[in-house]
Amino acid sequence: MRIPRAAWWTGFAAWTTLASACELCAVYNASNVTGDSVSGFLFTISEQYLPQDTPYFEGSRIPKSILDAVRLDSSITRLVAGYNFSPAFGLNLNVPIIERQFYRYQLAPDGLHTESGTVAGLGDAALIGRWRAWRYDKMSRAITVNLLAGVKLPTGDASRIRDEINQDLALGAIYGLGHDHFVGGAHEHDLALGSGSWDGIFGATINARWDRYFAAAQLQYYLRTSGEASFRFGDELMISGGPGAYLILGQNFSLSAQANAVYDTVAESVALGQPSGQTGMTAWYFGPLLSFTWGRHFSGNAGVDLPLRVYEHGLQNIPSYVAHGALTWRF
Repeated sequence: MRIPRAAWWTGFAAWTTLASACELCAVYNASNVTGDSVSGFLFTISEQYLPQDTPYFEGSRIPKSILDAVRLDSSITRLVAGYNFSPAFGLNLNVPIIERQFYRYQLAPDGLHTESGTVAGLGDAALIGRWRAWRYDKMSRAITVNLLAGVKLPTGDASRIRDEINQDLALGAIYGLGHDHFVGGAHEHDLALGSGSWDGIFGATINARWDRYFAAAQLQYYLRTSGEASFRFGDELMISGGPGAYLILGQNFSLSAQANAVYDTVAESVALGQPSGQTGMTAWYFGPLLSFTWGRHFSGNAGVDLPLRVYEHGLQNIPSYVAHGALTWRF
């Protein structure tokens, strides 16, 4: 039986990372989960939840201490509107809505303070194009290669970054410049809804199918530029994917399961002209991903990624898991 394109594309879905990136993840889900061979409008709503509640220092879990009270829980809802002009080319606008709840310590010139609350609003939008570079498609097997490129726009509030820089300057006047003044693993730049920078986004995807089995891989690279207060987030490389199979395959409904592995590496950010010792990391994640299609116009996925190994610079809070899901409509 021939597997409908709308079904086997669901074998590859968005992995959501602890970074604020992954614009390509949501866009790729919107453009291709129902088959890029169909022209017309697409709309996707996706959600990711990251409970950053585990303090790490230079790749090791910090023993139980007052730092366990520090946390940063992020909910990111992405609204993706897309249009496929032809089977080979599509354009997508990704608009994130972010909510972060936090409890953190802040060192100020007058001493140590605690801060808690919620920041919410529009994040940095992204405009991304997709080009199908190659396709091989037969009755029982297929391979497709897509290239993606775009730009991230400075639409989110980046005032928290400026606050962090101003705080560093004030503390530097007392203790001297050239070293970090962070207490705890949730920093002000982590609370920012945007970066204030225009960034380049580049990627490639490969999807292969044989009968009821499939495999998918995605590469993404984020080229960062200087933004708010000349703060520059580190460049990021993500590689994800894995094998899967169809558990249910019918005329109007399909269900697939995939083993999804992720490699994510982020360079150190630059603040006040120097690398920030509390930023940057390399992480490996792994988790299950379930995807489905219902009819010709509706599809979705849900999954969870668990950290296998994380090495971060300085003191940072690491998520204990990353949960994500998405629903897509094709008009």
